[in-house]
Amino acid sequence: MSARVRSLPVVLLIIALAASAPGFAAGRAPDADRDTVQLDELTWTELRDRIAGGQTSVIVPIGGTEQSGPAIALGKHNQRVRILSDRIARTLGNTLVAPVLAYVPEGRIDPPTGHMRFPGTITIPENAFEAVLESTARSLRHAGFRDILFLGDHGGYQAALKTIAERLNREWAGSPARAHAIEQYYRATETTYVQALKRRGFRDDEIGVHAGLADTALTQALDPALVRTERLASVKPGTDGVAGDPHRADAELGKLGVDAVIAESVAAVRQALVRR
Repeated sequence: MSARVRSLPVVLLIIALAASAPGFAAGRAPDADRDTVQLDELTWTELRDRIAGGQTSVIVPIGGTEQSGPAIALGKHNQRVRILSDRIARTLGNTLVAPVLAYVPEGRIDPPTGHMRFPGTITIPENAFEAVLESTARSLRHAGFRDILFLGDHGGYQAALKTIAERLNREWAGSPARAHAIEQYYRATETTYVQALKRRGFRDDEIGVHAGLADTALTQALDPALVRTERLASVKPGTDGVAGDPHRADAELGKLGVDAVIAESVAAVRQALVRR
């Protein structure tokens, strides 16, 4: 009998022992959860230990559930802010990410205004939005976080994030906790990203402000499943909730926006933490 055949039972035993180890059946290595920065993927004891170990900053990602034309899924803002917040947190270090706030002010229901004219958009009153965000921040402070970072993927509530952060900081005066509205997260999509697209020859009316080339390409770069590429050619600019022309959008163009958002958000957070 060859040495190779004699060693087979040993190999089988090793495989059997590995298969009985926690996490093997699920396709996850033991302790794989330790790589996550998502707060809701941790147990409370794991979170306690992370905070005690110095992970005292937390991003509160704010999205929104709204129409983005016939070619982009309603959850665009929620998925984008989750993915980008994860990358920003990993770049910063010592930072975790809270669950995405998916319900935000989107206008009146009766009579419908703005995006509420299209099925699927979900709105809440502004005072409810502010109350939820404030209570979220207070909960995170209570857990031991020192810096609560608001990152908003939607333009409609940017001013509110700053107002809420200022209100919380007045309340927390004298304590080590601070709230920060990181405006550069959204501003980068209106400035640096747009300028990069213009340098490549795209016009303002093509770049657009909602569901146009910039918006569509950014979404393709982060989660291509959210964009119905087969419908882009039939999108009519200026109609069906579209402000811009997404016909030439692709993930490569969107990466310009991804890089800008991450770089400028990280720089803004670091500056805010120095000033705290």
